[in-house]
Amino acid sequence: MKPVRSLARAMLSGIFVVSGFTNLRNPGRLVPAAKSVTDRVTPLLEKTDPRIPTDTDTLIRVNSAVQVGAGLMLATGRFARPAALVLAGTLVPVTLAGHPFWNNDDPAARRNNQIHFLKNLGLFGGLLLAAADTGGRPGLRWRTGHRIGHSRRSVQRAVRTARREARIAVRSAATARRLPG
Repeated sequence: MKPVRSLARAMLSGIFVVSGFTNLRNPGRLVPAAKSVTDRVTPLLEKTDPRIPTDTDTLIRVNSAVQVGAGLMLATGRFARPAALVLAGTLVPVTLAGHPFWNNDDPAARRNNQIHFLKNLGLFGGLLLAAADTGGRPGLRWRTGHRIGHSRRSVQRAVRTARREARIAVRSAATARRLPG
């Protein structure tokens, strides 16, 4: 199953590496579309830390660099689960800025943006699956439940043993009282 996971991760991350690299080199073409999203995010960034850059061009470059880095990490399997979550996070503003089909009046443009929006939604779902994938090893939830079940059975065994030994001790004491001397 390992080759399938490796191939799937590489295929899923390919779009992020290629488009991230392209957008990192030439962010200017995305500025008009991204402006609506960055204008909403700018006050939050300024409130968080005034040193964070808030111009649209820089935010596009940062998002692109994160996509390239996280895409490479996902493709190579290094920190694949956190990388998938980071990529899912970068996909949200890209989708909202790049494919707002609800704003299109032209039916052809609306349909095109809707298709790309749904494609990105599918990528988002694939990234969530990649983030949840444990590589065939039991996840934390299973291991915790297994440990709790094991502990519960150990306690039940100890209680049964203690009761059995208590019954034996009571019988031994009763027998000892009946003996002369």
